[in-house]
Amino acid sequence: MKKITGSSKNLVRENIEKIRLLFPHCVFESGNDDNFTIDFDLLRQELSEQNESIVREKYQMTWPGKLDSVRLANSITTNTLRPNQNSSRDFYETQNLYIEGNNLDVLKVLRETYLKKIDIIYIDPPYNTGSNILYKNDFSIKKENFEIINNDVDADGNVLTINRKSEGRFHTKWLNMMYPLLRVARDLLTDNGVIFLAIDDNEYANLKKICDEIFYEGNYVGTIVTRSNPQGRGKKNIDPIHEYHMVYAKQISSLQNLKIKKNGFSEGEYWNFIRGGSNSRKYERPYRFYPMLVKNENVFMILKEEYNKIYNPQTGFDEQYMKELQEKYEDLGYKVVWPIASNGEEKVWQRQFDRALKEHNQYKFIGKQIKYPLDEYSTPKSLWYDDIHSNVQYGTGYLNKMFDGRNIFDYPKSLITVKDLISSIDAEYIMDFFAGSATTADAVMRLNAEDSGERKFIMVQLPEDLDENLRLISGDSQNIKNAIELCESLNVEHNIAEVAKERIRRAGNLIKEEFNLTNEIDIGFRVLKLDTSNMVDTFYNPSKINKEVIMSTIDNIKEDRSQLDLLFQVMLNHSILLSSSIIEKNILGKKYYDVANKKLIACFEHDLSNEVITELSKLKPEICIFRDYSFATDAVAINAEQIFKTYSPSTDLKVI
Repeated sequence: MKKITGSSKNLVRENIEKIRLLFPHCVFESGNDDNFTIDFDLLRQELSEQNESIVREKYQMTWPGKLDSVRLANSITTNTLRPNQNSSRDFYETQNLYIEGNNLDVLKVLRETYLKKIDIIYIDPPYNTGSNILYKNDFSIKKENFEIINNDVDADGNVLTINRKSEGRFHTKWLNMMYPLLRVARDLLTDNGVIFLAIDDNEYANLKKICDEIFYEGNYVGTIVTRSNPQGRGKKNIDPIHEYHMVYAKQISSLQNLKIKKNGFSEGEYWNFIRGGSNSRKYERPYRFYPMLVKNENVFMILKEEYNKIYNPQTGFDEQYMKELQEKYEDLGYKVVWPIASNGEEKVWQRQFDRALKEHNQYKFIGKQIKYPLDEYSTPKSLWYDDIHSNVQYGTGYLNKMFDGRNIFDYPKSLITVKDLISSIDAEYIMDFFAGSATTADAVMRLNAEDSGERKFIMVQLPEDLDENLRLISGDSQNIKNAIELCESLNVEHNIAEVAKERIRRAGNLIKEEFNLTNEIDIGFRVLKLDTSNMVDTFYNPSKINKEVIMSTIDNIKEDRSQLDLLFQVMLNHSILLSSSIIEKNILGKKYYDVANKKLIACFEHDLSNEVITELSKLKPEICIFRDYSFATDAVAINAEQIFKTYSPSTDLKVI
């Protein structure tokens, strides 16, 4: 049996191995636990067309602490996620996740399991306005280090340029927070996935540069400007009423075209199939001038080979053939309709022939004109000006109603804005690792109610201490006081995650009531909390179980950890989605878990007998996990592997 490790993959070691396969002469043993090191001088010569010792200037985005941010993104984590059933809703049935913890640490825990699994990431990070932002992560560099790096102190240690220092640290702290997060986030996106990043003017330029580096500037899809605050903020000179949503694809060549539902669209609306406006005349778009056929109010098409004879770019339109074609179909009982306006002007159709050939069954002949159904969806424009995108009305106002008139959150996003963005491509898994007020979760549930979708959300949020925030914050703090009062009424801890989870519960109830759905939608969520590993510190030297280990009575699990805690760590270790079905079952008086229909069977009970092991092996799971000390006797521990070889030889048998 194999022993399960409790740490994430060593990405640096994996990258070195990739280089070793390509350039073996550039990689050498380091003499430390079979590790290797790279001779970068040799590698540079291998990759350079010329043997140059001079370091050339290059265009790049850099700041104090960037290298540490890269190392932080690639570093190993031994943390895990522990389930919290009491705080969850429909724990065993739901496929949605709400994860509490430092967002970078959470993403690193999820990286192996959700590698290339997330279709959409939506984030609304702190805008770095210079006030009321509490950096809870260890991304900022120390003041003294910053001053030395930027030569802001003289030989005696006196600060030379206070204003430049403060401005630099202002941006540096924000960049050191965002950079490693986006590095890991990119790994989670599917190849046809997309990330939406909300931002304002303060860090737009910096965010664009680091996203161009991380996602590659060729994968930049565009930026949507939303009129998010029509009333303005009362600033001098120019009062901003907008914010941005930057859009990047993982691989733009694989990205499906973004489409959003038209505002005010009504079912059954038809438009004239004759094109109007510019480029609508016969000789401006000759390939769109062709006849359509009508019989009994239904629309039909001529053959493709007939269409190909109508126009030739060298000789123009074949008027004689067109006349013969019309006579042919009139003799067959069809009405032949050309794109000719009521004033006799020869126009063109709205669609090219090949597209009309696919869609003509949807067209209708109404009032002596061919009509086509108005497309429910359109390509999103770069400016969203409608009132529905106002954060004031459809963010703050919407939540105030939900929380009985109380203002709980600072500047929540418009629910409609987020809903439109995440509906723009087909998606199964949608992540927000700055979950905040949980607008993204609300939008996912509402979309599913509207179109019977099966989208799943993954929310990640640091459980910020509201009492501490109230102590540190400057300016208006009434919303924090309201949030604390809400937590008091719910008898939960005073933190932002508890408030957000209550928002999801209330939003789910509201959606079920509003839509009066006959089909159930998933309005639940599994709560998971970031924590240290379930294993004791001496565990992290993976090894295969030998006789000595089997005979050992030492337990490597921390005393305060439950069987469900172990189950979720095992799921992470084996890249099993944390939203997978979990069924608690019983066999011969011993509890076990069936995950994802026998993809994983886990039994962490004590005193397991040969009979229990045999019955579990007959289930033929893909993976089966026990605890080190689960077995009743040493003989049972030794026999377990042979029992599985007999009844389920393909099962991957392991202990934790």
